Amino acid sequence: MAGWSTDELSVIDRTDELELRSMRADGSLRDPVTMWVVRHGDDLYVRPVKGRGGWYQGTRARHQGRIASGGVTNDVTFVDADGDPALNAALDQAYRSKYASYPDSIVGHVTNDQAHGATLKLQPR
Repeated sequence: MAGWSTDELSVIDRTDELELRSMRADGSLRDPVTMWVVRHGDDLYVRPVKGRGGWYQGTRARHQGRIASGGVTNDVTFVDADGDPALNAALDQAYRSKYASYPDSIVGHVTNDQAHGATLKLQPR
């Protein structure tokens, strides 16, 4: 399976927000949800502010959806990426660095244990 192109990674990495639409069981797409996205190596990750509630539950039906960010639109598979302390630490640092202009109280919503437990890798398909 092909990964993200260098151009796609660069564009999304420079863009603060990403729109995510998860796929329902019937194959239709849910309404878009705007969120932060970070890059780690050649991969992209998102975390919900409220842990495993809200839009995260929508990713459970088919583990597929569509993202759009900075002019890049791609169909994706949502891959569970929780449970690795080293990855969580690296992603926490990526969020703190990319969103350093925001108060710690806001960035803290995606760098806590609840968010760690719902981390998703966005794999292009």
